[in-house]
This record gives sequence, C-alpha cells and structure tokens, in this order.
Amino acid sequence: MMELAEGAAGGGFLGSILPLVLMFAIFYFLLIRPQQKKAKQRNAMLAAVKKGDKVVTIGGIHGTVQELREDTVVLKISEATKVTLERGAISAVSNSDEEVK
Repeated sequence: MMELAEGAAGGGFLGSILPLVLMFAIFYFLLIRPQQKKAKQRNAMLAAVKKGDKVVTIGGIHGTVQELREDTVVLKISEATKVTLERGAISAVSNSDEEVK
C-alpha cells in the first residue's frame, strides 16, 4: 500500500508542475521570442545606418544623415538646420535613393 501512495504523490508533483512548464513554453514562443527577434532586427538596422541615408526619428522628424558618431547621428533637416540625436531615436531608415518607408 505504501508504494501506491508514494507513486501517486510523485505523479501529483509531475501533474502540478507540467501546466507551469507548458505556460512558460507558450509565453516564450508567443511573447519573448518574437520580441527578441524584433530587437535584433532593430539593432541591425541602427548599425547599418550610413551617411546619406534618409531617416525618420521616433518623433516624426525626417532628415538626411550628415555625420555618424559612435552613439549619435547628425541629421540635416533643412538647408540651415542640423540636429544631433541618439542613434536609438531613429525609427526608420532608407537608402539615399529610396523613399522613407
């Protein structure tokens, strides 16, 4: 009789932890993994910015990259206006011969 009780207790532990493992797997594939993939794409886009690219900032400012530094970008907004921004402030990039998406 004791062996049956011990087996049932072990099965109860497995039965109680299995839903938690399944919930974590669902969260990983539906939330965490896509978010990591999107962050990797954004970092690749920011690393690929080059002089002459047309960009749109998070604030909606359209400009052309005039100068690149390690963490900042100088944008030419008009003939007389240049603005220095953090690289992370860029939301969309296109080549100088393409239209900004």
